Amino acid sequence: MFLSFGAPINSIHSTASKQAHHHFDSHHIIGGHCKQDSPTMLYQRVARASVMRAASMAASRRLPVIQHRTFFPEPDKQVLEQKYPEQPTLTEAEDPGQNGGFVNPPRVKRQFRDPHGDWWDKQERRNFGEPVHEDHDILGVFSPHEYTWVNSRTAFAQIGAFIAAFMGVCWVVGRLYPDKPSFPREFEGGLERELGGPGALRARAPGDPEPFQPETEE
Repeated sequence: MFLSFGAPINSIHSTASKQAHHHFDSHHIIGGHCKQDSPTMLYQRVARASVMRAASMAASRRLPVIQHRTFFPEPDKQVLEQKYPEQPTLTEAEDPGQNGGFVNPPRVKRQFRDPHGDWWDKQERRNFGEPVHEDHDILGVFSPHEYTWVNSRTAFAQIGAFIAAFMGVCWVVGRLYPDKPSFPREFEGGLERELGGPGALRARAPGDPEPFQPETEE
């Protein structure tokens, strides 16, 4: 490090110390006290002040701050292409199933697995780390239950047998248990007085025409 007049700090330190030692040897003691020449004392103070000032200036010195604009953000299209590259288009022979090379486990519905098996996931009947089929939404335990008690042919045969049996019973009952002949009930005077007197809606009286039959003019 150099001062403003070009003298190294180390040389100033060494020169100042030598001169101080030389003048200290030439001191004369007066009354038990050491006494130095005033020019030497002034030079030492100046040298010390110069060194301290140079040290403080070096400590407070900062590098100049220059703004460099060298960063330009990439366009959105480049960022999207880098983060989400397009998937390669493969043929059916190269990628069976067209699912990106994912190897599906056997297509077996979870309801057909042993419910009492030693599964890691008792509810889903699945072991730890077992791959999931891409159609898990229709193969899982919570998918619609598949009815396998009887097949479709047997089910339609049972429904047809029920309909035939019901119709046969109705026909037999109709043949063996005919309806009883019924006649409209008649009341004396049509209960005119009991129902409110003349002008009231009365019941059927003897001699009244058959209901729901067109009246014939005599």
